[in-house]
Amino acid sequence: MPETFSRSELETLVGQALAAAGANPKMARLTARALVDGEAIGQAGHGLSRVAQYAAFLRNGRADGAARPAIIAEKPGAVLIDAGHGLAYPALALAEAEGERRARSQGVAFVGITNSHHSGAMGLPVARLARQGLVALAFTNSPAAMPVAGGRRALLGTNPVAAGFPRAAGNAPLVVDLALSTVARGTINRYAQSGTPIPEGWALDAEGNPTTDAKVALFGSLVALGGTKGAALALVVELLCVALTGAAFGFEADGFFSEEGNRPRLGQALLVIDPGALAGQAAYLGRIEALITTMLEDEGVRIPGQRHADTSGTIAVADALAQTLRHLARP
Repeated sequence: MPETFSRSELETLVGQALAAAGANPKMARLTARALVDGEAIGQAGHGLSRVAQYAAFLRNGRADGAARPAIIAEKPGAVLIDAGHGLAYPALALAEAEGERRARSQGVAFVGITNSHHSGAMGLPVARLARQGLVALAFTNSPAAMPVAGGRRALLGTNPVAAGFPRAAGNAPLVVDLALSTVARGTINRYAQSGTPIPEGWALDAEGNPTTDAKVALFGSLVALGGTKGAALALVVELLCVALTGAAFGFEADGFFSEEGNRPRLGQALLVIDPGALAGQAAYLGRIEALITTMLEDEGVRIPGQRHADTSGTIAVADALAQTLRHLARP
């Protein structure tokens, strides 16, 4: 039977597990918050299932638990943060704070992160900024999983894109958060474990041919969302997160499905905009609410981001996973 936890209980337990693996207190706390929040909004792939993986990365040196993010270059509207090869969340928290401060001062701010790691649900930081009245876009590259348009080898990551738009008081922000592959590699892995064929159009084999064999697909590549257009968008994200920050390309980073490998040195980018610097806050809110009102005239329309609304409910955790977390949290 699933076990029920409050968010604070889970954050304490996950923080203890990460600290036991070598994370410094701030890294453990911020990572725990991100993973519990990911679980709470239904993104289990960026939730508690990552705790054991992160702990292994810390123990075997793929992530530096002693790392503390630092600003290494800056101008008034732009800043570059070095994550120091640690887990990504302390650097993301610093990027969020710098993005908010600089956008309120300059109207817009771009924050880049280098030497970073897996960054979880990118919708979370943009949702927090949107709740503060700011428009935010976030990008990250990831280990190679997709070919470029016309290519056969995996060179680009699934390269998620997230955007958060504030709404009038009392409404949860509109949040879009999606990877640029047709399906996640973790989904392919679940099909492989069960021996079930995958639908055609999800993946390619190592020679670049379409396959429905999940095990073969794991050694091949994923199909970009929307084909050539999705691959082009993934290329844009790769360049935003790497060319501007000096981070590693996806093909230079070892994958996350193995505990062994290099420090990935991934990059993230955060763009924060103050609507008050343009048409003004009132005009912005009037326009976004006009659009949403029109959207909702069609029955069945769901506004993206409803699950990002602040809640204080409990979280059910499978018994086996709860036992794993307690085991990892032992000193």
